[in-house]
Amino acid sequence: MKPVILSQKENSDFLYVQLYEAIKEDILSGDMTAGEKLPSLRSLSKELGISITTTELAYNQLLVEGYVISKPQSGYYVASINPEAGLPDGRLIKSAPANLEDYTFEESPYITDLSCFDFGKWKKCAARVFNDYSSLLLFESDPQGEPALRYEISKYVYRFRGVTASPERIVIGAGTQQITSHLSRILKRMGINHVSLEAPGYLPVQSMFRDAGFNVSHIPVERDGIDISKLPANISSAVYVSPSNQFPTGAVMPVGRRYQLLDWACDNNSIIIEDDYDSELRYFGKPVPAMQGLDKHGRVVYLGSFSSTLFPAIKISYMVLPEEMAEIFRGIKNQYTQTCSKSEQLTLAFFMEDGYYYTNIKRLRSLYAQKLQAVIQAFARHAAGSVEPVDTQSGISLTVKVHSMKKASLLCIEARSVGLQMVPLSQVSDQSTSALIFYYNQIPSERIDECVGRLTDIWFS
Repeated sequence: MKPVILSQKENSDFLYVQLYEAIKEDILSGDMTAGEKLPSLRSLSKELGISITTTELAYNQLLVEGYVISKPQSGYYVASINPEAGLPDGRLIKSAPANLEDYTFEESPYITDLSCFDFGKWKKCAARVFNDYSSLLLFESDPQGEPALRYEISKYVYRFRGVTASPERIVIGAGTQQITSHLSRILKRMGINHVSLEAPGYLPVQSMFRDAGFNVSHIPVERDGIDISKLPANISSAVYVSPSNQFPTGAVMPVGRRYQLLDWACDNNSIIIEDDYDSELRYFGKPVPAMQGLDKHGRVVYLGSFSSTLFPAIKISYMVLPEEMAEIFRGIKNQYTQTCSKSEQLTLAFFMEDGYYYTNIKRLRSLYAQKLQAVIQAFARHAAGSVEPVDTQSGISLTVKVHSMKKASLLCIEARSVGLQMVPLSQVSDQSTSALIFYYNQIPSERIDECVGRLTDIWFS
């Protein structure tokens, strides 16, 4: 055992940690070998000028972690371990940086517009949680979601989306993935093993249902929504639709077809999963009411999210279940924990209660409508005939068809290089055209023309 040098501090805990670290390093580096006896507590304490209790604490920590073994009436010995196993060239892993200043925070590669959200009001509501309700944070959140937030959601969706929902039928989760996982468990318990998805549609949902063991089919989307005639018949199944703002086409399902879909669900003992994403961000007329408000037979599950209307990092989503499905969830919910931050749920509840949420949506409608038109005009100015933007008059993105021999993945990489976010939608039949989803909402209004100009210069240079 090499000589140990301790930094003398008044805090004996600090000394025992130093001693523990020194002996552990000797063992891991091979300076102390398996079976080697450690000095006795008394002799090492005397040598280092520390108390026997401090030395014993260090030895006990080494014992608990398995670096040493204790033999009654004999002492402590180095355990048989192989610290170099699995490490390249026999090198040991170094400690991580000791201070936060040693870390760097990766900045977003994309252009951002901080005016899209009033973080001052959010901080005000968060302060209310921590100052007045901090005792609530000492307990885990309800697996179904905080009652205060479920109450605010039930009020909001009834008033602005025409959704009938008691707080007891609302389930909150950390994003679409957790909500879909809960929904999958409920559907399985109902004997439903098949889910139909829109084509084109939201691709991550396909993976979620397939990973959950469902059979998945794709139903084409027409100008007025999903082709109902191609849905499964005579079996219990589920269909995932976005009737108020179909992604990515922006198609709106008219009321007549909505009633046809509801009839299909009743006739086939099936469930409609209504994804109401971005439906509040419609830039002409009033937002289209949700289909759930038409449901009289408990066939519609309503899904909502706050990522587009607040900020993406919030990761709070929710679903409104028919009573039968809500009862199933209440029977299993205690098997799972709530992964959505309790403090953020309560902050959002106050944000909604104080009217900030609706005020923010009204402001976003105006702001994003202006940005959408500016983007379309910029593409017309810089790349007329080469880029075709598809104006859906809604949402935070639009589809652009780029006439280029470059692959969609390369076009997206080039967009990222100038700070613009794009993802491939699909490769259409014409191999010289790529369809992309362009997220324009985070570009500051005054920079839209410049950014689109730089983008098209790269694409077609």
